[in-house]
Amino acid sequence: MTTGVPLPSTSASPTARQVWTRARGVALALVLLLAAAVAIAVVRSDARHGELDPRSADPYGSRAVAQLLAGRGVDTRVVTTLDEATAAAAPDTTLLVAVPDLLTPDQQTRMHSAVTGSGGRTVLVSSGSASVERLAPGVTADPATSLESTLSPDCDLPAARRAGTADTGGIRYTTTHLTADECYPSERLATLLRIPAPSGDGDIVLLGAPDILLNDRLDEHGNASLALQLLGSRPHLVWYLPTLADASAASEEGERGLFDLLPSGWLWGTLQLFVAAALAALWRARRLGPLVPEKLPVAIRASETVEGRARLYRRANARDRAAAALRSTTRTRLAPLVGIPVARAHAPEALLPALSARLEGDGRSLHALLFGPPPGDDAALIALADRLDALEREVRRP
Repeated sequence: MTTGVPLPSTSASPTARQVWTRARGVALALVLLLAAAVAIAVVRSDARHGELDPRSADPYGSRAVAQLLAGRGVDTRVVTTLDEATAAAAPDTTLLVAVPDLLTPDQQTRMHSAVTGSGGRTVLVSSGSASVERLAPGVTADPATSLESTLSPDCDLPAARRAGTADTGGIRYTTTHLTADECYPSERLATLLRIPAPSGDGDIVLLGAPDILLNDRLDEHGNASLALQLLGSRPHLVWYLPTLADASAASEEGERGLFDLLPSGWLWGTLQLFVAAALAALWRARRLGPLVPEKLPVAIRASETVEGRARLYRRANARDRAAAALRSTTRTRLAPLVGIPVARAHAPEALLPALSARLEGDGRSLHALLFGPPPGDDAALIALADRLDALEREVRRP
């Protein structure tokens, strides 16, 4: 068990250099991912600046349609609060709501009450399930959007028939209103819906996608014609851009939380990611069942294993554990030789009487040898190993 050769000092804890070597690949990937996310956010922020804003000349702005309407004598006024939007509802005014889903339920109810019976036209752009049922009762937004962007009118609405094909593909609607004009269908569901008021000349127009209002899409197909006819039927156009800074956004239940501001698609996508992660964990998890033996790539001699374990015991100064291992192994091998079950090999009251009867020796010496205290030094440990070996040979002797 002891040698004169000093053992090298080793440590199981990785050094800082080893930790950096192992983690630098992951750290580099995270840095690149973060940089890519920042770059994409900056690019998208620049590209989407002023989206659906009639004052913006960016590709996603709507300045072009506002200028075309001005040439036809229609004045455009931008408002950002609900009070301004509801106050502008009148028979000679078209009220366009750019992002209806940003409105709180209380704001949606107030908006519907203001436009009902006003005699004007209300245009809802991409009104989803979060707003359409309050702003246009009797209309339902289908969860699946249109697969195609450019669609044919296929309805009797004069504005749609004159415009022809247009980029209205987006949210699809169904309605219970029998007098509604259902235009630009995608798989039999309308992407442009006009609901006339029960009385008077007012109506509500639901537009499934904002493409016909964007600067970079206005000159394609019949987009410009359809936009001018929908927004130019009255001399005044009030363009409502809802903002979170609007004081009316605080409803009776309090301000909306973070999850209320997230689109429903983000929540559904997060749920799908959790399901995919759970399935991946089940797929990669350890299977339950019997152990499968594998052939070792290198054969290690038993003597090398014993020597290595002995060196570990010595380095840790664990003479007690080494002695306990030697005694336990000896008791396990002696028990079958003297007719004792292996399960009771470590019970002195069962093993010692059988050994004493077999050897006709002193039971006290056997108890000290097999169940005694740990040795005090390395020499005593070696002597213990020799005595245990001698005891086993004596028992095995016929």
